[in-house]
Amino acid sequence: MNLNATLFAQMIVFFVLWWVVARFVWPPLVKALDERSSKIADGLAAAERGKEALALASNEAEQELHKARQEGVQRVAEAEKRAQMSAEEIRANAQAEAARIISQAQQDAAQQVTRAREVLRAEVALLAVKGAEQILRREVDAKAHGQLLDQLKAEL
Repeated sequence: MNLNATLFAQMIVFFVLWWVVARFVWPPLVKALDERSSKIADGLAAAERGKEALALASNEAEQELHKARQEGVQRVAEAEKRAQMSAEEIRANAQAEAARIISQAQQDAAQQVTRAREVLRAEVALLAVKGAEQILRREVDAKAHGQLLDQLKAEL
């Protein structure tokens, strides 16, 4: 065989092979590569959207957490304020009750002093009457009157 014929035959086989590959193999291969490229692009886009959604969700969570903390601080402050107001009210009530008890005790003490004075006056009057009675039964004598007065002083 001749070199030209071999070269010519190889060229024909090459072109036939090229035509078969270009017609039957290459289009599905390109289609598969395009689909793969499209899937990768979609995956990357989804990943980017996921990152954005994650950043947005993280930002919202941070805002909610900040809001919850502020609300908690506000509630604690309100509770402390209510507790302080309650404590002040209890103190005021206790002071009013103490003042009432002290006033009542002072009135009771004044009444007891008044009763004691009345009882003492009655006893003094009784003793004075007894002393006068004894003085009048005896004769009128300064020495005897002095003894009776001394005795009366001792009884008081």
